[in-house]
Amino acid sequence: MVVDKLSGLIRDIPDFPEKGVVFKDITPVLADGSAFHELITKLTEPFKDRGITKVAGIEARGFTLATPVAERLGAGFIPLRKPGKLPYETVREEYELEYGIDSLEVHTDAVIEGEKVLLVDDVIATGGTASAAIRLLRHLGADVVGFSVFIELVFLNGQRQLDGVPLHALLRYD
Repeated sequence: MVVDKLSGLIRDIPDFPEKGVVFKDITPVLADGSAFHELITKLTEPFKDRGITKVAGIEARGFTLATPVAERLGAGFIPLRKPGKLPYETVREEYELEYGIDSLEVHTDAVIEGEKVLLVDDVIATGGTASAAIRLLRHLGADVVGFSVFIELVFLNGQRQLDGVPLHALLRYD
């Protein structure tokens, strides 16, 4: 089964980025051409016939997955970036972290009112970043039709932060 192959390639890195955290390293999946192809296929499949016109990716690992998903869907790509990284006029959305506040920005012209947008990232943990991304896209007038991720860390309850946006996760860790 494809999901078992993908799961088998993920490395657990203990105590990264801080003590007590077990980081799920997906770079072996990205380095394996056939596994990467299958990952993008699985992230895309549920949204093939949904009329998606844009795919938004959250900096930075989300870009790696969102751009090929956008290409497969025949959609444009929207980068959601950390402050000060985009060259044109932007809007910003702040969100809380365990240790402070962060924010995401997007160009003001990234979405046309009513466009169907798929949000893509590698992992959903507590849901704070995803929630900020959804608020930011909706502020621009997007219809956020789904959130497609490789890994859901279920025990952190991030899905509760998605404000009704359906979550599609390939792998779930309890």
